[in-house]
This record gives sequence, structure tokens and C-alpha cells, in this order.
Amino acid sequence: MTIERALRLIAGFFVASSAALAYWHSPYWLIFTGFVGLNLFQSGFTNWCPMMWILKKAGLDGEKSTTGSDEESHRKQMAGTTV
Repeated sequence: MTIERALRLIAGFFVASSAALAYWHSPYWLIFTGFVGLNLFQSGFTNWCPMMWILKKAGLDGEKSTTGSDEESHRKQMAGTTV
């Protein structure tokens, strides 16, 4: 799994879970939802996110996974060219 994919999974989980907690527990959980959203927004401009730093320290690689399905290599294979 790549860092980018893990980051999207974690951000989606944080947003969905904090929205559910805001609905069923306390609306103050929306502050956390806003924090995640603002962090994703700033990372779009700066290409830096604290969670990416944590994931790198945890050993996830930033390169494309060799075991995952890579859309570009799949297109090249379907076109009959080598990767």
C-alpha cells in the first residue's frame, strides 16, 4: 500500500467517524472534521501532511506498490506494449 492510498483511507475514516460521532454524541466532533478538511486543503498546496510523516516513519513506501493494480501498467499491457 502506498502512502497516498493509506492517507486517503485514514482521512476518509476520520471524516466519516467524526461526522457520525457529531450526529450521535456531540456536535463538537465537527471541529475534528474541520481540522481534517483544513489539513487536506493545506496539503494540496504544500504537499506536506503530518499523517504522511507518520506513515513514512511507520515504514510505508511512497513508491507505487508492485502488488497492487497499477492503472497505467494495465493500460500499457492492454495496448500490447511492455511495461
